[in-house]
Amino acid sequence: MKSLVNRQLDFMGKRRVAFAISGLMLLVSIAALLFQQLNLGLDFTGGTLVEVRYAVAPSLDAVRQVLEDAEFRDVSVQTFGASTEVLIRLQQAFDPDVGERVVELLRRGGDEVELVRAEFVGAQVGDQLRDQSGMGLLVALGIVMLYVAFRFQYKFAIGALLALMHDVIIVVGLFSLFQWEFDLTVLAALLAVIGYSLNDTIVVYDRIRETIRKSRIDDMPTIFNEAINMTLSRTLATSGTTLLVLFALFFLGGDMIHFFSIALIAGVVVGTFSSIYVAAALLLAVKLDREDLIPARKEDPEAEELP
Repeated sequence: MKSLVNRQLDFMGKRRVAFAISGLMLLVSIAALLFQQLNLGLDFTGGTLVEVRYAVAPSLDAVRQVLEDAEFRDVSVQTFGASTEVLIRLQQAFDPDVGERVVELLRRGGDEVELVRAEFVGAQVGDQLRDQSGMGLLVALGIVMLYVAFRFQYKFAIGALLALMHDVIIVVGLFSLFQWEFDLTVLAALLAVIGYSLNDTIVVYDRIRETIRKSRIDDMPTIFNEAINMTLSRTLATSGTTLLVLFALFFLGGDMIHFFSIALIAGVVVGTFSSIYVAAALLLAVKLDREDLIPARKEDPEAEELP
């Protein structure tokens, strides 16, 4: 038993280093959001969407290069379903003849290309989606805080909320830093990251609460280390199997879900880190102690009347 304890990892002993790493990542993410902002996709900015069908699967890089050489701006090219179906997004005002122009350019290379559709996504729709999606994120974070406060205690809610905000800011910051396209699929991934990170945090919190109640010592860092080590194998197994699926989506899923898988991979890695070094370590910062988990005793008026 003693050798097992000695092999336990001292997570809380490294919490200051972890806080410094988290702080640096947050600073870089916030700076990127302030100075570079997000590379919003067509779903948010508005523009033109053209779908074409090839007889033989084309090279997406070649299609993109042809359109960029023709001075189309902000060209995004991806497969849509089959490898011969290509979806082209152009962040520019709609022109009724844009579909035919695109097809004509693509046919110059000798390929058989057929126009399927050409549509316009207005900026008003993009603004509405942006506002509603931002509100959705805020509502999700608020509900999470209420749930954790009700199930555990308000200090746990503070740690969980800050950990979730930490995860969202860093994932969004990565998209801003590298100027990856941010569209509705990435927003959906962010909501999934919130759910995944919260689930991981709840497992750690549940074990911390249980360990505090059972332990006979008052050394909170030691109690937290014991609780986290007991959940470590479960956390690594869950994160590992999830990442296997996400890397399969990243390499084999095609351009349609490329950035979706990137957001989820980053979210799982950051969420696993934050459930230990942010959500749990913040409980020490807010001075969680054993008395916080003891229900308040109700006064018995009948007992007070007894002599």
